[in-house]
Amino acid sequence: HFGDGDYERAFEYWTKAADLGDANAHLKLAIMYVDGEGVEKDEEKVTYHQEESAIRGHPQPRKILAIQEFKRGRADKAVKHLIIAANLGDDDSIQMLKEMYSCGYVSKEDFASALRAHQ
Repeated sequence: HFGDGDYERAFEYWTKAADLGDANAHLKLAIMYVDGEGVEKDEEKVTYHQEESAIRGHPQPRKILAIQEFKRGRADKAVKHLIIAANLGDDDSIQMLKEMYSCGYVSKEDFASALRAHQ
């Protein structure tokens, strides 16, 4: 429905799916709140749905949360999010960890562990 511009039906569908614990539905709702498509923009709801999606095992919001944490000066939390995303098989997170390792934000042990878990 979302791709057809039927935001109301998409919102209804994804809300029901999110209530049932669907990680992807939480991510879709976060995107709707970021863009204000079919709903009013709402940063609190964006964060809530990103966190719920991450908790339920979706790697994409982990990367988003990592970037937000890094911008807030909390590199240690950013690294934790990226390690979890990498452990879920996310290739981009490995690249981000590699860059953070080269800048000294990730220990050699944590980077090696994330690489092993990713494979």
